[in-house]
Amino acid sequence: MKNEELSNPLVFRRILLTIDADDPNSSVNAFRYAVTMAHDYGVDLHIVSVLEDDDINIFDAMTPGKINKKEDDVRQTVEDYVEEAKKTGVENVRGISVGAGDVDDLILDQVIPKFDPDLIVCGSDTEDASHRVPGAVGLRIARRAHVSVIVVR
Repeated sequence: MKNEELSNPLVFRRILLTIDADDPNSSVNAFRYAVTMAHDYGVDLHIVSVLEDDDINIFDAMTPGKINKKEDDVRQTVEDYVEEAKKTGVENVRGISVGAGDVDDLILDQVIPKFDPDLIVCGSDTEDASHRVPGAVGLRIARRAHVSVIVVR
């Protein structure tokens, strides 16, 4: 290892924060961390949430109004987080909500290529989450992403 590599700072310029709309407990500390980084370093912050497949049952799927309501709820959750980030002084913040699907696949296949983040910040799913395995989404993203991932507990 070269000493010059050790002395070069590792700087993140685009942070992607994943929010679990139906598990706010897992998102609070991840939000706080991402907002602090974005504010202190003056970098872009994108906040994303996905309507999870597990949140749609067969009856919801057969009733378009219910799916639209769930998508609106996810979109509103993202907008609320964006507003909170702006209140803390983050200047370049944008929200993204993605339609129904597998969370990690949608984030890895659709969101990351569009935003091209340097860092992904995820919360560690709580036991209340629909995933049933605490930290599952963050760990799957960390395994497959080509950029740094921080899972905040």
